[in-house]
Amino acid sequence: MNKSMLKLMLAALGCAAFAAPAMAQDQSSPWLVRARAVHIDPADKSDPVGGTGASNRLHVEDKWIPEVDISYFFTPNWAAELILTYPQKHTVTLDGASIGTFKHLPPTLTLQYHFLPGATIDPYVGAGINYTLLSKVRLLNGGASLEHDSVGGAIQAGVDFKIDNQWSVNLDVKKAQIRSDVMIGGAKASRVKVDPVLFGVGVGYRF
Repeated sequence: MNKSMLKLMLAALGCAAFAAPAMAQDQSSPWLVRARAVHIDPADKSDPVGGTGASNRLHVEDKWIPEVDISYFFTPNWAAELILTYPQKHTVTLDGASIGTFKHLPPTLTLQYHFLPGATIDPYVGAGINYTLLSKVRLLNGGASLEHDSVGGAIQAGVDFKIDNQWSVNLDVKKAQIRSDVMIGGAKASRVKVDPVLFGVGVGYRF
């Protein structure tokens, strides 16, 4: 056994020893609800309108939104999280000029692994699926439309800072795949790749 492997094993044992007392005392309900303020930062990687050239790209504005998340812990380490909000309105620009708005509703379901359940600081990672409904599309005065929905992957990482047996402070970052074809006159004019990074901060309550 080399020294690097030995150090890794000792570190793992140290983490387990630290987490074990907290896990033994953790008799919480499997339900955890969080409220977050989330900043949506779109990737803005749309195809050029018309399919050629480096300009004429569509951009979706970034904004802050409220978010409610419901988690269920199957085991101390494994949880499923349903991420919810209400339909969000976004302004779309083309080379800096507004061309309209649309709304999207992006419920997301992830499976999480919590590294130190019950500990004061509990980091986690997750992966899952995002289903986005697009509605009230008003682009180019009705001359352009988007697909009705989008299905894509989602990944996340975060950490819970435990205040007491029920309350915690949460920091979270997610990346979701949200894409849609832009149709003008029945023909595909571009493909919007929103693919946002979502930075969240909030509070959690364990029942």
